[in-house]
Amino acid sequence: MMRDVTGRLMLLDTASLYFRAYFGVPDSVKAPDGTPVNAVRGLLDFVDRLVRDHRPTHLVACMDADWRPKWRVELIPTYKAHRVAEQHTGAPDAEEVPDTLAPQVPVIESVLDAIGIARVGVAGYEADDVIGTFTARATGPVDIVTGDRDLYQLVDDGRGVRVLYPIKGVGTLQVTDEAVLREKYGVGGRGYADLALLRGDPSDGLPGVPGIGEKTAAKLLAEFGDLPGIMAAVDDPRARLTPSQRRRLTEARPYVAVAPEVVRVAGDVPLPDVDTALPGAPRDPAALEELAARWGLGGSLQRLLTTLGA
Repeated sequence: MMRDVTGRLMLLDTASLYFRAYFGVPDSVKAPDGTPVNAVRGLLDFVDRLVRDHRPTHLVACMDADWRPKWRVELIPTYKAHRVAEQHTGAPDAEEVPDTLAPQVPVIESVLDAIGIARVGVAGYEADDVIGTFTARATGPVDIVTGDRDLYQLVDDGRGVRVLYPIKGVGTLQVTDEAVLREKYGVGGRGYADLALLRGDPSDGLPGVPGIGEKTAAKLLAEFGDLPGIMAAVDDPRARLTPSQRRRLTEARPYVAVAPEVVRVAGDVPLPDVDTALPGAPRDPAALEELAARWGLGGSLQRLLTTLGA
């Protein structure tokens, strides 16, 4: 269930942003007890800047309740396999996270909750899927803030959906619409998932089709429309495919059959009933005051609260 959003909705790929904050803010930024809080304060600064610059009326911090869902791994076992932290407990796969970042994530969650910024993760799904579902159900414009190009597949000029891709911090963002995608990749938002599937993505453990790089994938999509069109062309001797392209795509049929479900973000996640409206004042002032003192959130938190109250 999702409450109606009539204004501009901003969706944060939260993990993507706090990883950037962690690596972009010196670890000399610490709490009074000496614990690094560079990711916490960096994320608060990011949110402050985003709200000031882009004026959303609604905001959701989307979370990875499951960063490597079993249903995706069953389809492509290499999916994010290289990012699994080594462990011997028999517990579900844990993502490899820097030692001084992992303790900051619960702090980030507590601070967002105390401020009153909606925070949504759904069991069995990644943040991308939560973002995809909020986007599918939105009735107004949507800004998706992420450092993950996978979400380019949601860009839709007709619906006012764009991706704000951080180039440097969040002070320099690439506002990604379909014109930007066509200039960079030769496809629009709807074609980006097929492009990524064919090209592959080592960062996610997606092999792609060997010998089909980004430029070739874009040319094939321009020629045949979409992935089903390309695979239909493989079976058509009159289709304009080189012998090597036909052979490689034929050999990749098992991968191509399952990869779309892995690469495409879900649009039907069971979302909780949450109030996504941007808060004008903290939801839990007492808890926020305690968090601010314990973790030394100082100016980062105050700037954000001032912006939210404006």
